Amino acid sequence: MRIKGAIFDLDGTLLNSMFIWDTIGEDYLRSLGITPRAGLNETLKNMSLYQAACHYQKEYGVAATTDEIMCGVNGMIEHYYQHEVCVKEGVLEFLARLQQRGIKMCIATATDRHLVCAALKRNKISDYFAEIFTCTSVGHGKDEPDIYEAALRFLATQKAETFIFEDALYAARTARTAGFPVVGVFDPGEKKSDELRAISDFYLDTFMGAKEVLE
Repeated sequence: MRIKGAIFDLDGTLLNSMFIWDTIGEDYLRSLGITPRAGLNETLKNMSLYQAACHYQKEYGVAATTDEIMCGVNGMIEHYYQHEVCVKEGVLEFLARLQQRGIKMCIATATDRHLVCAALKRNKISDYFAEIFTCTSVGHGKDEPDIYEAALRFLATQKAETFIFEDALYAARTARTAGFPVVGVFDPGEKKSDELRAISDFYLDTFMGAKEVLE
């Protein structure tokens, strides 16, 4: 199994940023004067931002449009992506090695594009990625394989040689079921890291130990 293309998740995989999402759903509702019910964060965990906006409307009676809700949530986290978010240990070196080997790379993320661009620019890694695919632009969350398939078509590599890098178990399962090789990436936000390790073709505790992916 030799890597020719790489599709990277962003938050929790390349970036130390999952913690910002852990409470954003509750924080947004509280900003509207609405008390969130227990378990909201777990409910939202596997949703795209659009899906979460629909959930606020249906379950909490938020009267704003989905676009207004998404803008409100994004506004709360925009500063973080523009000025604070950092890449994980070893990411810069690993991306440089992939580029040196001519491996095509793109992003597949549930985070909206303008936030992705801000984070990539801040960390000076924009040039490594040929394209950014978001769940919003594709119209499907990562509980479905559409975003990975769209990225694969863009890269024009063979599926068996196109590795999906993910820190979230549910997303890794989706990619694996769709026939992609999976590289699991440890993040403390994923409480079922043992299960992620078990279904991954490769598993990285950090990108400093990513040599095996290239061999």
